[in-house]
Parts: sequence; structure tokens; C-alpha cells
Amino acid sequence: MSAVAHPRVPARRGRAWAGRWWAKAWLRAVEEVAYDEGDLRRARSLARSGAVGAVRVDAGSLRSAVTEQRRGAEELWGVEVALPVLDPSAVAALVEAVAADPARVAALLAGELPHDLVEHAEEAGVELVPYGTELAASCTCASWVDPCPHALALLLQVGWLVEDDPLVLLQLRGLPREDLLAALHHRRDPQPGPGPGRDDAEEVLETAEDAARRAARILDLLGHDHDPAELDRLW
Repeated sequence: MSAVAHPRVPARRGRAWAGRWWAKAWLRAVEEVAYDEGDLRRARSLARSGAVGAVRVDAGSLRSAVTEQRRGAEELWGVEVALPVLDPSAVAALVEAVAADPARVAALLAGELPHDLVEHAEEAGVELVPYGTELAASCTCASWVDPCPHALALLLQVGWLVEDDPLVLLQLRGLPREDLLAALHHRRDPQPGPGPGRDDAEEVLETAEDAARRAARILDLLGHDHDPAELDRLW
């Protein structure tokens, strides 16, 4: 599984934090894990000002650098957020849920996250949108709060990424786009099973040889005076 680097997002002071339902669910998780409203205000200011650098999204982790002007100097902090990935059985259940309706695949590729897909996955015990308690952050700053405002800023920024492309959420849970498409392709066009055994192969060969002999005899009869009864038997 390869990580995906999303470029730095410029200042977006006018954009709402969440418009689509899954982005709102992500935002609720971020707000749940924040220590207090003051940290959230500081994080919102950082995210909207373009202080969050390029975001590296991998299975179970987010990484970025956050800059902040403090006491007349610019500080740079390294931030990482971890969240649980789906185990193999949960990944299989998620693929099953996506494959259950072809419209779900088209929706995901078009940047939509069907609500019925998430409900189907939840019925199978698969949670896509994380809870606040699933988010574990670390930062190089000296804050004793976990997550600190820098980590909250990263999470808010990722909320925009998830809103624009819900496949980012699947990658965080351990199912990147290419793996999902490969699994769906395999379901539609499975690999052929093992070839015929020795007895089957011999039977196929004998049948092919007999057909070749018949074809040669038919061509020979058609090119000369022939017995119609014999030709009928060969056909």
C-alpha cells in the first residue's frame, strides 16, 4: 500500500468546515477529541490560513507539518495522527458492500459516499467514519494536550480532503483506491480455476484428434466423387 501526498491547500477563509454528511461526521469526531473550544478556534485559524503543509495519507496515518506565527517568529511543527485500519475480514466485508450495488462504485469514483453503503458496511460490523476516541495524535510541539491545536488543524484540513474525495477515508481505513478497484475487478472477472486433470486432458486431446480426422475426410470426399451415405455419417 503506497501513501498519497496531497499538496498544501492555500488559505480558504471563506469555506465552510463541512457540507456533505460524511464530512460533517468527520468534523464531529474532531470536535469530540478536542480538549476545549479554545484549541478548536486556534486550529480553525491555522487550517483556514493555509498553515497546514502537504498531507501524507497512508493506511492508518496522517502526516504533515504545521507552521504558526508565535511571539513574532514562525514555528514549524511535525504532526502525525493515527487511526485504526480495518482487518482483512472487514476489508472483505467493505468490498462486498461496495460491490452489492454498481451505483455505489460510480458514486465513489464521482466523489460521493452513498449513505446506504455506509449503513450496509455498519451492518457487517465495519465502521468507516472514525469516532473521536479512535484518533491518536502526536506533535513535536511542547503542548501537553492530545491532540494539540496543530494536530486539530491537520484533522480539520483532512476533513476537506475527505469531503472532496471519500476514497481518502477508505485509504485511511486500509483500503486504497487501487486495491478497491482490483478487488472489484477480481469479483467480476475471477481467475480461472485449476486446469483439467490428466484424464480430462487426454479426453480433450482424443476428441480434438477425432474431429481433425473427420474434417480431413470430409474435405477429401467433397473434392471427389463420394458416397453420400458416408458423408452423412461424418457430419
